[in-house]
Amino acid sequence: MFTPRARRGTALLATAVAGVLVLAGCGSDDDSGSDKAAGGSDTRKVKDANGKSVEVPKAPKKVVTLSEPTLDAALALGIEPIGATAGRGQEGVSTYLADKASKADVVATVAEPDLEKLATLQPDLIVLDETVGSKRVLNKLQAIAPTVLTAKLNEDWKVAFKATADVLNKSSEADALLKTFDADVAKTKKGLGKNAKAVTSVIRWQDGAPSVVGKGEGHVGSTLATLGLERPKDQQGESAGRSEPVSLEKLDTIDGDWMFLGALGDKAAGEKAYKEAKKVPNFSGLKAEKEGHVVVIEGSAWNSAGGPIAARTVLDDVKSALAG
Repeated sequence: MFTPRARRGTALLATAVAGVLVLAGCGSDDDSGSDKAAGGSDTRKVKDANGKSVEVPKAPKKVVTLSEPTLDAALALGIEPIGATAGRGQEGVSTYLADKASKADVVATVAEPDLEKLATLQPDLIVLDETVGSKRVLNKLQAIAPTVLTAKLNEDWKVAFKATADVLNKSSEADALLKTFDADVAKTKKGLGKNAKAVTSVIRWQDGAPSVVGKGEGHVGSTLATLGLERPKDQQGESAGRSEPVSLEKLDTIDGDWMFLGALGDKAAGEKAYKEAKKVPNFSGLKAEKEGHVVVIEGSAWNSAGGPIAARTVLDDVKSALAG
């Protein structure tokens, strides 16, 4: 049985959705004459990650991105969404994207979207992937605006980026961006010098203990691998989840020639985490610490679900530390 509050919530959502549909209908009527006269259309069909055909605007103006990778991709392609998802463990969008997405309203968490708030934005396109819980309410999102699931969970970040770019009708721009990125990776690899094939550890320090991040073929793992950098034994292979906690009794397993250390947040949060780490017994005995090779990073980019801006951050941090 619905409570008064539940009825109000349902009514608000229904009203917002209805408003979107009315506006969409008005827009179609206004544009149809000129489109038909020109022999064209203001929409196009794309395939989502499940192979389903979805009709989307050719030039979307009010985009909502419901995952870190889709937000990252849109911003990299020069599109600033009107709505986005809060970063993992953060109240606003991921800190590494905050400046570029300053106008975006947070309308979801990694776990779920706020459908009422999202609907009031009256988007003309919603994009997301399987890294977020919003994937479970696709039917409700589709009632608000054309919605495209761009990538499966653990998809190669470049493939996911190109899929999102296709939905946004920015494929040529994405290809050019990736070409430049790959060229910069190759150039950085040649400049590693004595750090070529260095054992590189990637750690998130949270709540007084370390967790391994960046395993597998995500934007961190693939970038480090392409650079020819090796990983500690316990950081090889695929990850069991977003991160893998490490017992303080096994602190030596996170060591390497270099350690990139951060927290779920900006670089300031990483600096605070590093200070905490240095108070832990045996941390001072790690090779990376003794040689001054612990690099504090903006963890929100390294810990994100991926995207071209996140990958560029990883590359720039590695270049600055190891090839500088």
